[in-house]
Amino acid sequence: MMAAAREHHTVPLSVLLKRELANERVEKPEILYGQACQSKKGEDFTLLKTECQRIVGDGITTYSVFGLFDGHNGSAAAIYTKENLLNNFIAAMPPDLNREEWVAALPRALVAGFVKTDKDFQQRARTSGTTVTFAVIEGLVITVASVGDSRCILESAEGDLYYLSADHRLECNEEERERITASGGEVGRLNTGGGAEIGPLRCWPGGLCLSRSIGDVDVGEYIVPVPYVKQIKLSTGGGRLIISSDGVWDALSDEVALDCCRGMPVEAAAAQIVKEAVQVKGLRDDTTCIVIDIVPPEKPAASLPQPKKLGRGVFKSMFRKRSPESSSQIDKEYLEPDVVEELFEEGSAMLSERLDTKYPLCKMFKLFICAVCQVEIKPDEGISIHVGSSDFGKLRPWDGPFLCSSCQEKKEAMEGKRPPGDRHSSDSD
Repeated sequence: MMAAAREHHTVPLSVLLKRELANERVEKPEILYGQACQSKKGEDFTLLKTECQRIVGDGITTYSVFGLFDGHNGSAAAIYTKENLLNNFIAAMPPDLNREEWVAALPRALVAGFVKTDKDFQQRARTSGTTVTFAVIEGLVITVASVGDSRCILESAEGDLYYLSADHRLECNEEERERITASGGEVGRLNTGGGAEIGPLRCWPGGLCLSRSIGDVDVGEYIVPVPYVKQIKLSTGGGRLIISSDGVWDALSDEVALDCCRGMPVEAAAAQIVKEAVQVKGLRDDTTCIVIDIVPPEKPAASLPQPKKLGRGVFKSMFRKRSPESSSQIDKEYLEPDVVEELFEEGSAMLSERLDTKYPLCKMFKLFICAVCQVEIKPDEGISIHVGSSDFGKLRPWDGPFLCSSCQEKKEAMEGKRPPGDRHSSDSD
């Protein structure tokens, strides 16, 4: 039996060499990007970095980061998030991870980075807020974390459309409306008197149309900074990402945005999308677009993407999964399928579900470090993130991750477990 098992899992050297050569060729695509903006209020900001470095063993590897921050009620939150989110997310990544572990740790580190950025900004008592759409590209793996309504879409080289962000608008998200009312907030339209209600659904107090953002200290802590995260791996054909603020998506459908710039270089594509959006509705809001092409080395940039013609029904299709069937041919049996694959997706607003222990605890969370703000905590002061959850009785006292008292209060507030009057009880300037 054991011999048979070993035979089954043995991969011929020729296949290993082919796989290694294939990985060497396709795992480091070229990243091309362009951006465009027409400004109305001056509250949209972007972050574009293609040479972020991290140490792997004795060497250094790079990854790319792209962020769009659409501020409201001022630009302070958008500027602060642009300047601090990347560092906060990096600080939440454990050291000494190989590539596979690093990619697996990204979703949880991004959640921690978003929450820490929000917590630190709110302590400044500034009343502005911001949406965030934040993409990390490592080889062919794309990880997108988002709060608010600045959307990120992907068109693969095969011509399929994928949604990599979630719209946290109260108007179109029933689950978020239920979460806010359960946490003590109120959802309704603007009342103009005499019983007349106008405009989109808003959260009261504050009147914000969004259910998630960074900042917005004056609205209520049930407006949470916990991001929706989706992670995919592209096929070797690459693809095109579009990240835009709601100034684009209020005017253009996803298909129109992609069609209007097809075949254009990234700078021209971003400018064309903004131009099309402003032509449809005028310049009513800051209108910003980032276009990113992930180009395999052997493919010329001008030909990406050149998708097939698609019917409307195709855009409703979701990610293709790995096929469980294996081929009898040895190369096909061992080489990974060349399709777009979904690696991770989670949108829960509950920190206990987002900072779980499925990833190896010894790697992801240090025992005496707060999982959100990364401050050291004494052995008797750490609070398990699972306190108060239905599963807490099943966990051991040392099961983490752990929060400091300040982050535990933040967690309770986001879940509606802290009275509104205690909002700043633990905050310091």
